[in-house]
Amino acid sequence: MIESIIDTLQAFPRGLVFVGLGLVVLLLAKLARDVITPYKIDQEVGEKQNLAVSLRLTGYLAGVILVFLGALYQSPTLVGPEGLGFDQAYGQEVLRVFIYSLAGIVALNLVRLVMDRVILYKFKLEAEVVQGQNVGAGAAELGMYVATGLMIAGAVSGDAAGTELNAALVALAFFGLGLALLVVFALFYQVTTPYDIHSEIEGNNTAVGVAFGGNLVAIGLVTFKALFGDFTGWGESIAAFLIFGIIGFVLLYVMRFLIDLLLLPKFQVSQALASGRNVGVSVIESGVVISSALILFLAI
Repeated sequence: MIESIIDTLQAFPRGLVFVGLGLVVLLLAKLARDVITPYKIDQEVGEKQNLAVSLRLTGYLAGVILVFLGALYQSPTLVGPEGLGFDQAYGQEVLRVFIYSLAGIVALNLVRLVMDRVILYKFKLEAEVVQGQNVGAGAAELGMYVATGLMIAGAVSGDAAGTELNAALVALAFFGLGLALLVVFALFYQVTTPYDIHSEIEGNNTAVGVAFGGNLVAIGLVTFKALFGDFTGWGESIAAFLIFGIIGFVLLYVMRFLIDLLLLPKFQVSQALASGRNVGVSVIESGVVISSALILFLAI
């Protein structure tokens, strides 16, 4: 027991270093956002109390930390048998996590272009979130950032065979595949809903935006499961990715159907979201699909 306590106390300073590094990463992410956005984030959030911008920023920062955590996850080889473990290997690991986190910041800022031009392409997302203070658009964007963060976290987690360059190329490849999966899922979601998510979100329908964002987070969790852990080879990894993607599509569609049939049988969920603009129903749908994705993550 005493040895366990000593080991914990020795590991604690190393953990504090990563806590500090996480705060630095968040600060850099916020600074990067301040530089590339044409509006003042602090003014929108503080003076104007723009909830849509707050949701967008929350999703972005959460996505950055998810990438940070994915890079931080490794096989337990950092802790030496003696001492505090502040050796060269530990320093290299800190640097590796920091570099992947910076790459995540870049990737998440690029994802905004995908969201604007490929997923919600029928209106200007920036104008809706900033000038229009469209909470539904902000919620959808939050979901996209979290889903992307989960996807990148899965891609950079664990160990890849070969050099760090090879590991980075593997992560980049699966980032591209994951992004393509998110785009396809958005199209699938549009096809399987009786209303047009673009016109509803553009029309300030918060409920539809929240439901869409929740479903994006759920498919992000499924993708994270497919990519999480050590890289075992292209064939096996791509096969697992595609299988989990298909399972995720089917699972989330079935869960949306079961919400109508079992959980909320006295009214149609789609009608409550589109016509009724019922935010409470959208929160329930988001909670159920995310919970289902979590069950899938832990059960398989």
